[in-house]
Parts: sequence; structure tokens; C-alpha cells
Amino acid sequence: MLAQKERTVSELAEPFDMSLAGISKHIKVLERANLVDRSVNGRTHICRLNAESLSQATKWLHFYEKFWSNRFDLLESELLKAEKKEH
Repeated sequence: MLAQKERTVSELAEPFDMSLAGISKHIKVLERANLVDRSVNGRTHICRLNAESLSQATKWLHFYEKFWSNRFDLLESELLKAEKKEH
């Protein structure tokens, strides 16, 4: 939802069966991770994505994706060998 545009906490909570307090806790986790920024205008809390942090996270994930893809390929190979031995 935030990829499309800024949203209020109420807008973010709307499609979910959660309280505003529950949604707010989730948003705070994303704020601590620096993935979401929140500003306050009176009683309205407005959330937006932090594009720079998301870019850094994407780079980090891409780096480790190569490692894990290789490991999963090795695991698949070993599982196929074990399966053939059983039959």
C-alpha cells in the first residue's frame, strides 16, 4: 500500500482485522528498521516508505540470494540422491 502513496495509520489498518494499536506496533517495527518514516499532523499519523533503506535492503538480499540459491541447489541434489537410494 505504501508503495503506491503515503497512507495514514487508519488507511493501513483498514483491510486488516487488527486494532489501530496492533497496526501501530507493526509500523513501529518497520520504523526501527528504517524502512518506513512516520510524520504526525495533529492526531493523524502519516506513513511513507523510506526508499533509501529499501534500496540498501534489496542490495543486501541480492548479495545473499546467490549464496542461498547455491546452498538450496546443493540441498536439492542431496535430497534427490537420498531419494534414489531409497527406491
